[in-house]
Amino acid sequence: MPTLPLSPIRTGGKPARNSDHRLEVDGLSFEVLRSDRRKTVQITVERTGELFIVAPSKVADQELVQFVEEKLLWVHTKLADKARLQQRAPVKEFVDGEGFLYLGKSYRLRLIDRQLVDLHLKNGRFCLRRSSVYRGREVFVSWYARRAQQWFERQVAEQANLMGVDVKEVRVQDLGFRWGSFGVDGRVFFHWKAILLPPRIAQYIVVHELAHAHHRDHSAAFWIKVDQHLPDWRSRKAWLAENGIQVEGL
Repeated sequence: MPTLPLSPIRTGGKPARNSDHRLEVDGLSFEVLRSDRRKTVQITVERTGELFIVAPSKVADQELVQFVEEKLLWVHTKLADKARLQQRAPVKEFVDGEGFLYLGKSYRLRLIDRQLVDLHLKNGRFCLRRSSVYRGREVFVSWYARRAQQWFERQVAEQANLMGVDVKEVRVQDLGFRWGSFGVDGRVFFHWKAILLPPRIAQYIVVHELAHAHHRDHSAAFWIKVDQHLPDWRSRKAWLAENGIQVEGL
């Protein structure tokens, strides 16, 4: 099963990788990613604090250094923003009124003294059996994983048919910092937290992973494949990079 720099998407939305080398500028270390199809230079700040320069193949290192020096204020501002976002990913409390995401929408929690199951979604509320509060996270993760399994199986079946991909199995589990992964054996994996994302963003993850059945790396050919099936993938990818942190507090 490939890991970065090949198949999975990280929760920070790491850019396509064809790693060239690293540049040190003002005490900051940037990994340089080059592409023959790239027309402009771009700096990417990962939520983990990793820094990337994405550039056309023929741009000299000195030009990249000059570009970074002109953007240093922006880079330091983004690093500070990322640090604040990390601090603002609160751990959920399983109390009345707490909000929990599901397919991009937030639903308030209601504690119920008596119900047959630990948790269900009813009338726009998550209803959690009060006696199960002590293991609230376990209950929610199990509920999310079951819903994610059903949702991603349907999405994969639809998209795989359109993309000409033979998928052997869809599996939902905890993938750490990755949203998804496509295995060389035809199995596709998704993080259970992906079911918290808006459907259009979760769909991007599906298309992204299935595109790896055709191209194992994040080459230009890979992104062309994604573009063929999801022309607005750039906006979805950008949303995931900026907002994915919101689902990490559970």
